[in-house]
Amino acid sequence: MEHWLELAASWIAANPSEFLLAVFSLPLVLTAIALARRERVEEEPAPSAEAEALPELLVAPPRARLRDRLRRTHDALVGRLGSLLGGRVLDAELFDELEEILLGADLGVATAEALLDRVRREAAGKDADAVRAVLRDAILERLRRVESKPGLPLSGSPHVVLVLGVNGSGKTTTIGKLAARHAALGRKVLLGAADTFRAAAGEQLQIWGERVGCDVVAGRPGGDPAAVAFDTVKAARARGIDVAIIDTAGRLQTRKPLMEELGKIVRVIARDQGGAPHEVLLVLDANTGQNAISQARLFTEAAGVTGLVLTKLDGTAKGGVLVGLAEEFGIPVKCVGVGESVEDLRDFSAEEFVDALFAD
Repeated sequence: MEHWLELAASWIAANPSEFLLAVFSLPLVLTAIALARRERVEEEPAPSAEAEALPELLVAPPRARLRDRLRRTHDALVGRLGSLLGGRVLDAELFDELEEILLGADLGVATAEALLDRVRREAAGKDADAVRAVLRDAILERLRRVESKPGLPLSGSPHVVLVLGVNGSGKTTTIGKLAARHAALGRKVLLGAADTFRAAAGEQLQIWGERVGCDVVAGRPGGDPAAVAFDTVKAARARGIDVAIIDTAGRLQTRKPLMEELGKIVRVIARDQGGAPHEVLLVLDANTGQNAISQARLFTEAAGVTGLVLTKLDGTAKGGVLVGLAEEFGIPVKCVGVGESVEDLRDFSAEEFVDALFAD
């Protein structure tokens, strides 16, 4: 220690001006750092009450603006619309190109035609701003019909949620995020690993259970999924659980025997507890575009879907499929996924979504 003090004293003696500059500059540097940190904190949106209550592992980074997450879908629809019209007015020559834009945004043929008819009636001969306004109002009207109550309301004790979706849709991750949000509200949660077809799904659910701090009811690989669902509901009732969320196999919607198995799960749950499942959520990957329409049709026929969750909206230009889903099925949209964190599974708001879609 004395050796280092001697070296320091020697350097100061040899460099007095540099030493004085460092001493007098240090308070200024520390003040600048403190001010920069305070400005950054003030600019960042405050986390929600749910995020503050989550375990440290699950706390999300600052909530990004939805319009940034929907940028690709915005560019595919609104951005192309501006490029098409520029300073011109909408005339007969541009209608075909406008239809291509609407179809390219994965709105679906029927929805695109309905929107085009509305534009033809209300914005023919007008400029780009008028066309945008008509499209915005028409899309908002459709999406308002499928808003659901925010805040994860419960309607049973236990409240039983059955979650469906094909492999790769983000189904199991969505279950984990829903469980985290319920737990953050002070609710006791139990997960059911009824995807006995794929061992990795059960392992992934177990990881989420450890993160959230809730138990997972699992069966043996290749076992009867309906039996796992039955055991989950039974255990939830015995333990005084508030919410039971049951995963199912990522079955392809074209494989009829698997869809029939899904119907069996619903019947078994309903027999064990009247009114259950209280929610049947279908998780759809926005990247699949129009294929999400066929998935919604077949899953609804098999299990009576009561709510939709559209994931991965931040990484696709096909987010317009949400409008097509609203137009064709009218199924309430529970949540939208716009990122990896728990906070990025957001309650769906039609106005927030449309504002982000049509933002400059």
